Amino acid sequence: MPTEYGAVAIWAVIVVLGVATFSIRSSFVFLLGRIDDLPDRARNALRFVPPAVFAALTLPAIVAPEGSIAIAGNLRLVAGVVAAAVAWYVDDILATIVAGMVALWVLRFGLGLG
Repeated sequence: MPTEYGAVAIWAVIVVLGVATFSIRSSFVFLLGRIDDLPDRARNALRFVPPAVFAALTLPAIVAPEGSIAIAGNLRLVAGVVAAAVAWYVDDILATIVAGMVALWVLRFGLGLG
């Protein structure tokens, strides 16, 4: 894809953004290594980071598998609901993954819906 920017400008932007990203991420590692006692408010906020990242990574693949939101006929959404129900009652990651995959496979291959 041709652009009106030169190779040097593009590489400069890539390097500057890479350094900025690295600086932001390493600052947290540096600060948390220097702080002996993390405030309770920060500790409570950090507890929600893994579920938020997991939801941000998986929800688009479940709700919009073809690039647009699909509710009717979306087998991944049904399997995701089954997995969420299992996670709610069992509280076991492996059981959640297995239940979601089995539900998707049964819908797709067992019932021939996919």
